[in-house]
Amino acid sequence: MIRLARYLKGSVGVIACILILLILQANCDLELPNYTSKIVTQGIQQKGVEDAVPGRLTKQSFEDLQLFMNDEEITLLTQSYEQDPSSAYGEYVLTKEASENKEALASVLEKPETVLMLLTSDSDVLQSLNLGGAGSTGSTGSTGSTGSTGSAGNTAGMDPSAILPALRLLPKAMRSQMLSQMDSYLQAMPEATITQMAVRFVQQEYESMGIDLSSIQNRYLLVTGAKMLGLSFLAMLCTIAVAFLSARLAAGTAFRLRGDVYRKVMSFNSEEFSRFSTASLITRSTNDIQQVQLFLGMGLRTVLYAPILGIGGVVKVVNTNASQSWVIALAVGLILVLILVLFKIAMPKFVSLQTLIDRLNLVTREQLSGVMVTRAFSAEKHEEERFEKANRELTGTLLFVNRCMTFMMPLMMIIMNGVSVLIVYSGAYAIDAGKMQVGDIMAFIQYAMQIIMSFLMISMMSVILPRANVAAGRIADVLETKVRMQDPENPEHPADDQKGTVQFDHVTFAYPDAEEPVLQDIDFTAEKGQTVAFIGSTGSGKSTLVNLIPRFFDVTEGAVRVDGVDVRRMDRKDLRSRIGYVPQKSVLFSGTIATNICYGVTDADQAQMEEAARTAQAEEFISEREDGYKSMIAQGGSNVSGGQRQRLSIARAIAKKPEILIFDDSFSALDFKTDAALRRALRETKAETTVLIVAQRISTIIHADQIIVLDNGRMAGRGTHEELMKTCEVYREIATSQLSEEELAG
Repeated sequence: MIRLARYLKGSVGVIACILILLILQANCDLELPNYTSKIVTQGIQQKGVEDAVPGRLTKQSFEDLQLFMNDEEITLLTQSYEQDPSSAYGEYVLTKEASENKEALASVLEKPETVLMLLTSDSDVLQSLNLGGAGSTGSTGSTGSTGSTGSAGNTAGMDPSAILPALRLLPKAMRSQMLSQMDSYLQAMPEATITQMAVRFVQQEYESMGIDLSSIQNRYLLVTGAKMLGLSFLAMLCTIAVAFLSARLAAGTAFRLRGDVYRKVMSFNSEEFSRFSTASLITRSTNDIQQVQLFLGMGLRTVLYAPILGIGGVVKVVNTNASQSWVIALAVGLILVLILVLFKIAMPKFVSLQTLIDRLNLVTREQLSGVMVTRAFSAEKHEEERFEKANRELTGTLLFVNRCMTFMMPLMMIIMNGVSVLIVYSGAYAIDAGKMQVGDIMAFIQYAMQIIMSFLMISMMSVILPRANVAAGRIADVLETKVRMQDPENPEHPADDQKGTVQFDHVTFAYPDAEEPVLQDIDFTAEKGQTVAFIGSTGSGKSTLVNLIPRFFDVTEGAVRVDGVDVRRMDRKDLRSRIGYVPQKSVLFSGTIATNICYGVTDADQAQMEEAARTAQAEEFISEREDGYKSMIAQGGSNVSGGQRQRLSIARAIAKKPEILIFDDSFSALDFKTDAALRRALRETKAETTVLIVAQRISTIIHADQIIVLDNGRMAGRGTHEELMKTCEVYREIATSQLSEEELAG
């Protein structure tokens, strides 16, 4: 994937937007368990009371709390509350400034509130607080009543309602000692228990003032539930936006990849094509790019989202209760082991998967294109076995990979459910000991599931990532292939008076990696308006020779010049615009007869198209069709005969009105009458056009201005028919094998 990273440079803004949206989505998802915990703990268990800071305090409670505070804490308390002048009982109301920052005030109020609750409800607390000796100190009190002070020094048998009035009589030094003892006592209590005791104090305060706790609880549940719905809706919008952006990014990248691969392949010559089979190039242009698109569409958001969710979940877990983190660590360790084992087993198969698809495509393409030959030789059984073998290997590999992946989900679910049970089991002891709340356990389970799900998402990417990585490498191999044949930086343009000339200047050519050259020391010139023919035995290099003119290959030695300029010094588009080429194998494209004839000149008018068809002797069979030039041509021209395909291919080259016409054995499917009529029409209508003909039949080239005889890649003779019959033994053998003495004499 790294080799294709340059295709994402233009999408950095989109990726950044996706990342921001995923962070926002993860924050929303990670906040939901926290709100669930609040609903259970604060909304249900604490009846809507959020913390230890009461919104209102009775005058009595306001004074009682100060008994268990030091001077700094008393100052904070008095600054945070102000007396309500409208209250008949002198109640204290939390100030606006204090309500915006409750944390400091809550930490101050929790312990005094807890002590007040314990002193008024649990007599064991009185015995744990050593208040002895208060009597002697209290005897000098302002009241002068030794009885009252003595009772403060011996609180074991006192009524809880009389404890606070007695404590008020204690001197400041003794209250400080009591505060120290109180801190020691509370340190042994779990923090969650202290919080719940403080909240219970607030509830009692509200009840004593006639405040309806049910309305507080309902309001809290509704507000918190609305916040959860809002977060869920925001997370949904982020998910939709990320999916939309990811889909556009993936589709756009795939679009650019397909275009670049197509343009790259179109620039290949035979040397580059030999590195890749046609089936492989088709697979790379379709299936491989689809795998990359699938990864970018689905995998990008997963790869980015999973670590954000996982890391955020770990942070939330630590903040919820760090003592339970070992459960998450255990789950993550098991998941990592599972993923590594599956990767170790399945990864080699993923690497070979695309190669097996190539092989299946190759076999299928060969069978479809050669179906007539297969039937003619009754080889259906053999081809069926070839297909079955390729299909069986691909299917077996896919099944193996999918079977490996099928183990992943059940094992992941076992880990997830096992972690849930372990959290509940260990959490139950923590709740019993007062170290955790039920809401904390629920939030912890949800955070644990989110962490595990993040790893699950990463593991599921193991199905997509390996194939996408292999596919990306195969695409990069095509895109990074260096094409040897390049246009010159400063191309030369032929002079206007040099049109239609073709010169071979001692040309030698060898295919890449070939041991011997195909052509050696070919030297001739075709002048404007001449008809030059090439003839020779099969494999003598005739087609290779004419393919050097439009620069389908580059010569090894010597030079090929068109209009006086070396074709290697010309722009290929300019060069090929001067040439009309009819290949040895007639190729038609799906569409109409008109679109095929006008393939090289899209702006051709009806008269130009009809003239080309008439010259190519195609007008007769076109007019016999019901739709004429609008008749449809099937893919590859399968709904017309071989001769008709050749005539339409010839018409396509003629419609271009080129300077040079190249016929690479393009008359082989024509009967003698049509062949003669076509050559006569060419002489009459294209007198200014240079015609180069590769032929197997002497009758096709007998009237050529110049005939070049090739034998094993060398020029065995050059001249007219009459001259060659006298001077070239190779030509004479070909002629006598095809024509009778009377025909030759005639």
